[in-house]
Parts: sequence; structure tokens; C-alpha cells
Amino acid sequence: MSEEQTHPDMSEKGRRQGQEISLDRRLFMKFTAFRGSVEKAESGLAGSGLEGALYRDASDPRGIGIIVLAEDPTVFVTTLRDLFNDSPFSSMVHLPEYDMLGRTYSIGYEPDLVEVLFDRPRRRILDPDLSWAVWYPLQRSKAFYRLSDERQRAILGEHGGIGRRYGEAGLAADVRLACHGLDRDDNDFVIGLLGRQLHPLSALVREMRATEQTSQYLDRLGPFFVGHVAWQSSRRG
Repeated sequence: MSEEQTHPDMSEKGRRQGQEISLDRRLFMKFTAFRGSVEKAESGLAGSGLEGALYRDASDPRGIGIIVLAEDPTVFVTTLRDLFNDSPFSSMVHLPEYDMLGRTYSIGYEPDLVEVLFDRPRRRILDPDLSWAVWYPLQRSKAFYRLSDERQRAILGEHGGIGRRYGEAGLAADVRLACHGLDRDDNDFVIGLLGRQLHPLSALVREMRATEQTSQYLDRLGPFFVGHVAWQSSRRG
């Protein structure tokens, strides 16, 4: 057995001018929700040096949600952990049902992997104009993974086409993260829908319901966190 066969390739793949390209880097994101003061949370985050955004929970008058971005996931168990174990977060009520952890990924045909894995998701999450956000996990049915690659591409193409229409119209932008093995509930992905207005995000979710992927090959969606931006870190780079 060759070395290539015994050692998995962990790099993200793309394609430029007919040639395969690769990059062994990706951006991790962690979503955490609390019941506590927006103003105190903003003060704590602003002085932390962390990259991300703070949301007011649209469903809970005392709820907040925090998304933190880091290339090195160790940040989540050091800097972020220390922050959440200190004031003001230590006195807040943690809402574990909204915990999400995922990583950016490539599909294999993208010509610019830095844009796909880093710049685009950062730009969307830190865009002050995209003030509404819907974050949720999803779990595909195991039957989907037994389909042929061609069949999977066709199913995902239908789903992706709807998202592109909303994106091209300026109604919604998405952030898609893989979370295989990173989620206590065995979810496969974390999705963020971001927009200037809330209604198009709801309409996008509704339209996705009729796709083959959602109607036949998803086991679970949610819980959904719906929030409005209260704070964003400065964009880096």
C-alpha cells in the first residue's frame, strides 16, 4: 500500500484553469447563546480581541447569541473559554441548546480557496448591512450518503440554485460550515443566513422546504436562533 493511500489528505480542494489546487487551512466558528445583558456582553467582547458578532435574540427579550471566528480552534478552549468563565458572562445563563461548532470547507471546484474559506464568510458575518441572522444546525439522513456522487450533486444543485437566486438579488447571504463529529447531536452542518431584512431569510427557508434534499434527505433542522446584530468586531486583513 502506497504512502498516499495510508495518509488521508486533509487539505481543501479547488480548481483553477483546469488544475487542482489545495489549501490545508480553514476557518472555525463557534456559536454560543446566553440569557444576559447585551450591553455587558458587548463590553466583554470588545476588549477580548476576538473576531465575531453579537446578536440580540428575537425570540427571547433577555437572550443573546455570539459567533466567534478563529483559524485555530484552540482559541475556543483557551481565550474564549476564559472569557466566558469571567465577568460578565460567568453570571449569565448559558443556553446549551444553541451551541454550534463548525468549519468552512470547499466543494472542489472553487478557483480561490482563500476567498471561499476565509474572506467571504468573514465579510458576510462582519458586514454591518447584514444585520439580521438566522443560525441553525442540520442533520442529513444517512441515506443521502449512500447515493452516487452524481445523484448527490443533482440534489445539492437544486438546493444551491435557490440560495444563489436570493444572493444575486441581495436578499440573503449564507455561511455554510461542516460539523461532522464536532456536534453532540450528530449534526452534519451549521448554516448561517444573513440579510438586511428578516422576511427574505424566512422566505428562503420556506422555499428550501420543497427541495428534494430538505423534503427527503434531512433528518433534523434546528433549533433556529434568530437575531439582530448588536456588535461586530473590526474586519481583519
